[in-house]
Amino acid sequence: MTADLFTPHLRRAVLLVALLNLAYFGVEFSAAISIASVSLFADSIDFLEDASVNLLIVLALGWSLAARARLGMGLAAILLVPSLAALWEIWQKFSAPVAPEALPMSLVGAGALAVNLGCALLLARFRKAQGSLTKAAFLSARNDAIANVAIIAAGFATAATASHWPDLVVGIGIALMNANAAWEVWEAARGEQKAHRP
Repeated sequence: MTADLFTPHLRRAVLLVALLNLAYFGVEFSAAISIASVSLFADSIDFLEDASVNLLIVLALGWSLAARARLGMGLAAILLVPSLAALWEIWQKFSAPVAPEALPMSLVGAGALAVNLGCALLLARFRKAQGSLTKAAFLSARNDAIANVAIIAAGFATAATASHWPDLVVGIGIALMNANAAWEVWEAARGEQKAHRP
């Protein structure tokens, strides 16, 4: 694939990923509120954040390296939003520890896994194409797929134990994973910024 064609292909892939994330945010957020699941809530906010990040990336493709590095640093901050939202919801859950409904939790988690695997596959060949920007998009999709496997497992564990702990543990894990992704994107953006300096 030539450099001239690479950016248009990347732009289409990232836009599709943004739309898929936005659509599933509505599904997962509704389910999270309905069954009082911390892990689904954290993951749904992550879908909304991913949609926002990918739309910003679509706008930034073709920008200068310096401008992309600045945006990459901003995206690192955006990646922390789901972590903060999850921590707030986890704190609330400690005040009122109720186990979520196990079957809907696993089913919605499975749907999210399908969406995120599709997004990760779409972005995999582009993950080094535009530095921190596409790294942010790819890491988000990859981490979300890992989180979805954990949500499905937590649903089974909740069914077996009738405990709120599996949901809480996965919610904390999602928060930590997003924080780590934010750090990786920040480091990539800082590297680009240093490379741009004369």
